[in-house]
Amino acid sequence: MSRLHLVATLLAAFVACTTVRSAGERPNFIFFLTDDISPDDLGPYGNEAVKTPNLNRMATRGLVFGNAYLTISSCSPSRCSIITGRYPHNTGAPELHTPLPKDQKTFVQALRKAGYHTVISGKNHMAKPKPLGFAESSDSGPAGSEKWIGHLRKRPKDKPFFCWFASHDAHHPFQFTNDAPRYEPDESPVPPMLADGPETRQEMANYYHEVSRTDHTLGLLYDELERQGIADSTYVVYCSDNGRPFPRCKTYLYDSGIKTPLLVTGPGVSKGRTGSLVSSIDFAATFLDLAGVEKPATVQGVSFAPVLRDPSAFTRDVAFAERNWHVYQLHERAVRRGDFLYIWNAWPERHNVSGESAAYRFPAAKELWEWAEAGKLSEAQALLTKVPQPAEMLFDVTADPHQFHDLAKDPAHAETLAGMRALLDRWKSETADSVPANPTPDRQGLHEGDDNKKIHRGVFPGADLGAASVNHPGPVLVETR
Repeated sequence: MSRLHLVATLLAAFVACTTVRSAGERPNFIFFLTDDISPDDLGPYGNEAVKTPNLNRMATRGLVFGNAYLTISSCSPSRCSIITGRYPHNTGAPELHTPLPKDQKTFVQALRKAGYHTVISGKNHMAKPKPLGFAESSDSGPAGSEKWIGHLRKRPKDKPFFCWFASHDAHHPFQFTNDAPRYEPDESPVPPMLADGPETRQEMANYYHEVSRTDHTLGLLYDELERQGIADSTYVVYCSDNGRPFPRCKTYLYDSGIKTPLLVTGPGVSKGRTGSLVSSIDFAATFLDLAGVEKPATVQGVSFAPVLRDPSAFTRDVAFAERNWHVYQLHERAVRRGDFLYIWNAWPERHNVSGESAAYRFPAAKELWEWAEAGKLSEAQALLTKVPQPAEMLFDVTADPHQFHDLAKDPAHAETLAGMRALLDRWKSETADSVPANPTPDRQGLHEGDDNKKIHRGVFPGADLGAASVNHPGPVLVETR
């Protein structure tokens, strides 16, 4: 091809792209964010006991991610991280129940500025809707999804839309409706990190009802998209803000806490499965990329749009996560790379707990501690009940999917351990992370459950280094392939 021909071809492609966008054919988006659901609780990830027929169909028409990780396994910090495309300590809202500062930019603001109709319905837990960039907002109960179809029907038809649909499912307290099956305790599988007792089984059964209700809602959304004739031009993304609300899951840096289900359908999305590593910090960059909107300098994540087109592609080979105050003082960091997960604990002298793993008002937590006292748990199951904790842990997530076998002291993995430490140190330095000298104190005593106590905030991680104004992404691609 001659140089002149190449220039002409590129110019024609540019004009064609511009014509499509000016004709109002930009894609729509439904971002279905569930509350407290782990991948292992869904049919597309191998759970045969929980009924998720719509998710199973979604898995056949789109892409299922096997290595999608969150930046934190804690409700509001996870959402603030997603909407800004920034690590929690870089948002100025790294702890539970901290509102996103008004000076933080969101990808929704950028979409609205570019002409998108923007909606948030269901759980917010970030800040007031309009400063976040949403033109329309609503909430409802108990599922949080009761008004979603109405938003789709009354939307302005001359604009593309972005709907942040965030359910209350499957968050405590579990509430029942006729929109999902009821499960019996004896048919409800218990994840292996929990005590397999009657109280835990009943709580799992109640939880699975709400998991299935998200599936019911997904089916309604697809039906409405088909009815309006916009299914082929709409990206649908299903994921969660953190792991299931049980001990050693929600708030923890194991896969049971920071690994999210991620299913995507939409224009140009390949069908199948991918093992490519992605992070929730990448959602912002990806949505903007697919919409043809420039990514702000504040976004630390990278677009995984290439993976949607080619499941064998990769856009990062390392992901980071953090664990900050969530009812109790916590400061842990994690690095996920290759087959390995590394966890570093700044305060190993403390109990490794959060509300769902310590408060006796949660039956599974109460039963776990009682079984630990009775010597009925394995060493891995009982670890969170003990002090001191390991200062660092290393796991082979492929050979050990539940992270029960710590390899940190194994000489055969000394080189891997050192490499993970170095990556974490680099990430902390480049993103201005730090351990607070005067952290937020515990809100309640061990095994208590009073969530109404006033929070006396301490210093946030990274605050002494100005982390909220730092845009460096830290390591993304460590090696070339």
